[in-house]
Amino acid sequence: MAERTTAPEGGGAATGPLAACWSCQGPVAAAALFCHVCGAVQPPREADAYTRLGFEPRFDISMGELDKRYLGFQRNLHPDRFATKGPRERAIAENQAMSLNEAYETLKDAVKRAQALLARAGIASPVGESRTIDDRELLMEAMEAREALAEAEDLEAVKRLAERAQREDAACIKSLSVAFAERNWDEAIRQTTRLKYWRKFAEELRGRRAVLAGASA
Repeated sequence: MAERTTAPEGGGAATGPLAACWSCQGPVAAAALFCHVCGAVQPPREADAYTRLGFEPRFDISMGELDKRYLGFQRNLHPDRFATKGPRERAIAENQAMSLNEAYETLKDAVKRAQALLARAGIASPVGESRTIDDRELLMEAMEAREALAEAEDLEAVKRLAERAQREDAACIKSLSVAFAERNWDEAIRQTTRLKYWRKFAEELRGRRAVLAGASA
């Protein structure tokens, strides 16, 4: 069942189980930012990034809409709005803002967004720091790309590798969109791993480019 959109300007009119407001003990939706009875800001409760920002759990989301919702929530939580409140409410507002920041960063980043969707399906992240690549095709791609990077002696060579990394990134995004839409978890895991690798490789390319640019200066 699709989740209802949370309206930023309305202070988080979200659905879900009810909780007790810390201030007045009145009923408040668990994902709401403010109590609908007394108006007190609510502490962040257990919720994933999609629920916290009011999006349906899909890989394809509008970045413009994400920015709009996030900024709307943050306006409601700006420190100036709590300058005359007590220390407890100011601390709660700060914690709520931090939770929204984390949710925003998760949905903004394709790898983290894919991980969040896999987690909702009860699947452990395939790209944790301690995990090794067990995809033979990706291993071969990685070896080839790293060898090419090691042999890159000028900026033009690095540029060609960067263009390849961009193509691979776009291909992974497209494949992830299809995999999640079809609930093909094996393919979603595989493409999440590939995307993580190519984005890390792109970072290495930027480092190599900086070194070569400095050497030629």
